[in-house]
Amino acid sequence: MIAIGNAWKRWRCGSSWFTVLIIMVICIGVVVPGYAGPPTDSMKATVDEVLRIVREKELKQPEKAEKRRHLLEKVVAARFDYTEMSRRALGAPWNQLTDQQKQEFVDLFRTLLTNSYADKIETYSGEGVQYLNERTEKDYAEVRTKVLSGKTEIPLDYRLINKADDWRVYDVVVDGVSLVNNYRGQFTKILRASSYSDLVDQLRKKTDKLKAP
Repeated sequence: MIAIGNAWKRWRCGSSWFTVLIIMVICIGVVVPGYAGPPTDSMKATVDEVLRIVREKELKQPEKAEKRRHLLEKVVAARFDYTEMSRRALGAPWNQLTDQQKQEFVDLFRTLLTNSYADKIETYSGEGVQYLNERTEKDYAEVRTKVLSGKTEIPLDYRLINKADDWRVYDVVVDGVSLVNNYRGQFTKILRASSYSDLVDQLRKKTDKLKAP
């Protein structure tokens, strides 16, 4: 149980880390990229729509908070492939799950991520982002950027997969640290100390706590 407790502490840090990267996603619209191919164009399309929602005066009204949040989650979900992220984050145990179990895990993991950033998505401070380059190999791509915040420069890379002619994000690497690998390490430690059923139960409790007012 100690191992599980420690993993959950790191899990909380992972959620905060995801909040940071989502805020960085919004900031991409600040600087015109030096290079733009299809994957970069796809990222920019998502960012432009997020910015439009965040800046819309009518949606800033308190009574519109739930609608604004729903719109933001919808836009982000259209670019982030939560199923692919879930599969990679869980690792080998994913192949042993039924279709119903896979969907349950995806839903829980998505809720964990979205509720971690939803309340803070409008708090970005307008940092600039510089596009460094874009690499593609068949159906995979990586868009490398650099976040400029004061005197600090943070490497931020997006890994995408092409599905049905649409580029979807399946991992984000912040300063050399992979979001997927970060969660996989935490999930693996919990599974080794307990079971998949216990992991799901704890994940459900975590997401319920995040959804609570």
